[in-house]
Amino acid sequence: MESATAREAPGAETPRDPVPPPSPAETPAAPRVRPRLVFRTQLAHGSPTGKIEGFTNVRELYAKIAEAFGIAPTEILFCTLNSHKVDMQKLLGGQIGLEDFIFAHVRGETKEVEVTKTEDALGLTITDNGAGYAFIKRIKEGSIINRIEAVCVGDSIEAINDHSIVGCRHYEVAKMLRELPKSQPFTLRLVQPKRAFDMIGQRSRGSKCPMEARVASGRETLRLRSGGAATVEEAPSEFEEEASRKVDDLLESYMGIRDPELACTMVETSKKTGSVREFARCLDSVLGEFAFPDEFVVEVWAAIAEAREACG
Repeated sequence: MESATAREAPGAETPRDPVPPPSPAETPAAPRVRPRLVFRTQLAHGSPTGKIEGFTNVRELYAKIAEAFGIAPTEILFCTLNSHKVDMQKLLGGQIGLEDFIFAHVRGETKEVEVTKTEDALGLTITDNGAGYAFIKRIKEGSIINRIEAVCVGDSIEAINDHSIVGCRHYEVAKMLRELPKSQPFTLRLVQPKRAFDMIGQRSRGSKCPMEARVASGRETLRLRSGGAATVEEAPSEFEEEASRKVDDLLESYMGIRDPELACTMVETSKKTGSVREFARCLDSVLGEFAFPDEFVVEVWAAIAEAREACG
């Protein structure tokens, strides 16, 4: 006769030895918690400081700033980082340092100027804010536009000959201006950024605006993308910064535009290709709407190669 202890009851599990707890070396690492990304912001002409978060592209960024200050997103012309001034070197592009302070420049006075195109080039470099407004980033010394005092860097181009260009990309506006006939006057309707008397709102706590001298100490940036979610990435390498600068210079030379984000995209595309022909094919698939001429693509490839060699 089997003993009760030896007999296995139907459905019962065989007793198992207890499993020893994992050693510290085997303990799985806790998942890295992504930091909450909160940025400080002000209106460039003067305002209290607001805080914004939860945006993945420029349009959403403008919406968050507008919500913080109770204005319409369409009031914002462009943003600068760590400076309230209309400083095109501080212009917000596709990346924001995690410690950067964002200043929003909003619509000010509207003005109209008449221009007669006596040369092929007006001397304008156009960029846009990624949300429908093209504006003047640079005016070439001695050019047609340079002789018109009413036109300033930072002015948004709202219309050409009463034809609204709101919603057009910067390269489309540059093309329209290039194609205007010579010796025939045309009208530009411009909107200048709002200005305050001596920037009183920014000077209330000292001689400089609060973040004017602040420099981001971290190497991580928030990369804004026109499609898809924003990502936290390492700041660009020396090669990427130098190559992007060279490509941006070529964009201005060939197309009359400056676009650091576009330049960065072209540099990133080059890293995935091994020849200028392959690079040209990739540019067509990624940036086909620009219809870059072959000679321009060759110069871009050479400039990127020169930057790579210079940076080791």
